[in-house]
Amino acid sequence: MTKRDPICGMHGTIEAHGYYFCSEACIRKYEKLHEIEKGKCYVCAVKPKKWYREKIFLVIFGLITIQIIHFILASQDITIFKDLISSFHDYVKMIWVAVIVGLLLGGFIDYFIPRKYISKYLAQHKKKTIFYSVGLGFLMSACSHGILAISIELYKKGASVPAVIAFLLASPWANLPITIILFGFFGIKALLFVGFAIIIAVNTGLTYQVLDRKGLIENNKNMVEVEEDFSILRDIKRRRKEYEFNVKNLKNDTIGVLKGSWELARMVLWWILIGMFLASVARVYLPQSFFINYMGPTFFGLLVTLALATIIEICSEGSSPLAFEIFRQTAAFGNAFVFLMAGVATDYTEIGLIWANIGKRAALWLPIITVPQIIVLGYLFNVLL
Repeated sequence: MTKRDPICGMHGTIEAHGYYFCSEACIRKYEKLHEIEKGKCYVCAVKPKKWYREKIFLVIFGLITIQIIHFILASQDITIFKDLISSFHDYVKMIWVAVIVGLLLGGFIDYFIPRKYISKYLAQHKKKTIFYSVGLGFLMSACSHGILAISIELYKKGASVPAVIAFLLASPWANLPITIILFGFFGIKALLFVGFAIIIAVNTGLTYQVLDRKGLIENNKNMVEVEEDFSILRDIKRRRKEYEFNVKNLKNDTIGVLKGSWELARMVLWWILIGMFLASVARVYLPQSFFINYMGPTFFGLLVTLALATIIEICSEGSSPLAFEIFRQTAAFGNAFVFLMAGVATDYTEIGLIWANIGKRAALWLPIITVPQIIVLGYLFNVLL
């Protein structure tokens, strides 16, 4: 049994419903999603995780420790961490608004957008299914690891393999929170990241449909669990009609959004902090000649960037600061694009989970189809921008 939480994609420790969950909140979400009556036996049998053992607090504690060490050393006129601390603060100032807005939007989506809407159109074997997959991926708010879990769950519910792959590729870079974070780093050029991430996802999904018709990838043998007469528009109208606008509901909705934002923060914020710290280390301690000589706007630089993106195992939110540092040091926008996109397309965790849950052919085709697109676009960005 996999120990990856089927809701958020994090490592699970609480066994329930045939899965391992990272928290009781994710168990409740799973029960709500599958209309399962709430249970308590598995929760009561497990000690609640201490708050100070949460990854987000461990990372924050580590960063505060470095800050304290800096103050102690600075009092002795030792300033080896001065530039590192300053660089990290620069990154915080640059994107803190974007991060907060992204988390709040993610909480809003988590609370108000039923997953039924997202799974509704992903089981059809039609071209429009790919566009549905990519478009609905924009509504997701999980990091790349969380998207993996959600994608596999959609597959188990009957979504077609091409739809799952398109959803998987688009979601980490085309979802609202990440779009806002990318704007915080790259400004208007973030539209190029999001736009071409969508194009790659659509191209790859359509290619997978061709492979599916030719029998070159595995078929989904799971039963499709979609109500044919279900209408999102009718459901929205029903919900709006049934909703009572009062103080109690506003309070509950606000708490629900904030809880969703907190769950998202637990999942991604520590990755963002690690990414900013690694980017700060690269800025301060790696000589600019390294970036210019090995990661510059050349074809060789693209290949080096591709190799690094494949090796470095980091969440999409954490990759954003590193990609910006590559861009800042080399002015090679194409390399930053390759680092972001290849990190998703060639990630061994992603390929491994597809291999284990869908099939080896579906997994092997992913880098074969996506990497050439990513390299060509990265090269064009370097030449034209």
